Amino acid sequence: MHDALTSNIQFIDLSWGIAAYLFIVGFIGGLVSGFIGSGGAFVLTPGMMSLGVPAAVAVASNMCHKFPKAMVGAYKRYKYGQVDLKLGIMMAATATIGVQVGIKIQEMILARWGEAGSNLYVSLSFVFVLITVGGYVFYDAYKLSRSSEEESGTPALAAWLQKIELPPMIYFKTANLRISLWFTVPVGFLTGMLAATIAVGGFVGVPGMIYVIGASGLVASATELVIAFIMGFGGTVKWAINGMVDIRLTLIILAGSLLGVQLGAIGTTYVKEHMIKVVMGSIMLIVALSRGLAVPKYLRELGVISISDSMTSMLMTASFASMCFALGVGAVIILASMIKAKRSYAGPALTQESFDHV
Repeated sequence: MHDALTSNIQFIDLSWGIAAYLFIVGFIGGLVSGFIGSGGAFVLTPGMMSLGVPAAVAVASNMCHKFPKAMVGAYKRYKYGQVDLKLGIMMAATATIGVQVGIKIQEMILARWGEAGSNLYVSLSFVFVLITVGGYVFYDAYKLSRSSEEESGTPALAAWLQKIELPPMIYFKTANLRISLWFTVPVGFLTGMLAATIAVGGFVGVPGMIYVIGASGLVASATELVIAFIMGFGGTVKWAINGMVDIRLTLIILAGSLLGVQLGAIGTTYVKEHMIKVVMGSIMLIVALSRGLAVPKYLRELGVISISDSMTSMLMTASFASMCFALGVGAVIILASMIKAKRSYAGPALTQESFDHV
């Protein structure tokens, strides 16, 4: 299996320009990760693929960089009292199982249809999941932004599930909720499976903890970093055995991410909670567009459709441009929100104290 998989994969050549782009992608991915709790995979994986990195390599390399970055972000958020360790560890246990299942699915697709099939699968998965989850989160954020009050109460689904007495019932202190263990299992499993299959997890895990389990956006985004660290380590070992990790990409992205994740974590102490959802939804929908524009190329390589070289080139250029736009939007929203919220504080001593903790 190992030989069959690696024979279908070609690592890209690196230039200084590509390395600089990857560093910027890593920085913004880290910024987003520290701010919303996701591993930033929905920025990093498409960002690498836009340069021609095979989907399987992008997924594997992204997962390899994820766990040290997530560890840094989790530690920063833990100091702010935002991490529910019990919830994170319990969900990570089922996420680890999901990681192994997800990697197996990716291996099967790559062995059957090669690099083009893997690229198509990852791109279509991104489009479907990003539009579904991102659209709902963005709509929810829009409703909150129109309200004069911050989000209050528990989401309807989570409130209903918390009333079901299905042993064992678990109390999570930091998240301040009590729910059956069995309702955390599917959220954790799907987080891990998608993280390994298409290198996403946070934007499934975070909304899952908010809308299914009932944690606040702040606690969910922080706790997801714990899950990303644990499952990222296990997934990296599995991908490395298959020879899919490009350590060059991993190190460049990690360097940028470690800078961005700390700044992003600071932002959560200054902005209103609905802004976390604004960032999530905005970037997801733009990245979905980017991946959707690349789909015709992969269909052409599989012989499903016939389009001209010029049309393929135009679509891929548009895909890359929209990816760059998504990166810019993410950075602008986060930094602008931080600056605006910081200025709204009347007590400068509090602001300085928060920065001194970094």
